[in-house]
Amino acid sequence: MLTFLALTSVALLGIVPEQSQAIVIYTGWERHALVGSDIRLSCSFFSWRWTSEDVTFSWTYRPDGSRDAISIFHYTGGAAYVDNKGPFRDRLEFVGNPGRRDGSILLKNLELSDNGTFTCDAKNPPDIVGRPSSVRLLVFEKVPIQAGVITGAIIGVVLGLLVLIVVIYYLMRFLVARRVFSLSVR
Repeated sequence: MLTFLALTSVALLGIVPEQSQAIVIYTGWERHALVGSDIRLSCSFFSWRWTSEDVTFSWTYRPDGSRDAISIFHYTGGAAYVDNKGPFRDRLEFVGNPGRRDGSILLKNLELSDNGTFTCDAKNPPDIVGRPSSVRLLVFEKVPIQAGVITGAIIGVVLGLLVLIVVIYYLMRFLVARRVFSLSVR
C-alpha cells in the first residue's frame, strides 16, 4: 500500500504544471561618487531556473526629496530601452549580461542632482515573483571623509599612546635600576 501511494504521488507530481518560484534580486546598498565621474550600478538575481530568453530588467529612479519614481531603463527581448527624455537621456548605458543574470547600468558624467534611489526589478519567467532591490547614490563635489578614515585615525592614535606608555614605563624601570645599582656600588 505504501509503495502504491509513493508511486501515485510521483506520477501526480510529474503531471502538475511547473509553478513559478521566487526570484531574489541583488543591488548594492549605497554607492558614492564624485561629480563628473561614471558609476556602475549593479543588479543581479538568483532564480531556480535557467536564465530565460524572456528575462527582463527594469530600472527606476527616485530623486532625493521626491515621492515619485521615473522609469529610466528597461531590457526585454534582447534589446535595451533607455529613457530618451529623462535626466539620464544621454548618460545611461546598459553594461549588463542577461545571460549571466546581470542587469547592470552605467551612469556617466554624474551631477549633484543625480542623488537619489535607483531600483532594479528583474523577471526570469516563469520566476516572476520577487521584491525589487534598491541602491542609494550619493554624489559629492569632493571626496568626503569616510567614517573608516576617522576610525582608523582614532585607532592609530590610541595604539601610538600605548606604545609611548610602554616605552616610558621601560625607560623609568631602566633609570630606577641604574640608580639603585649605582647606589649599591658605592
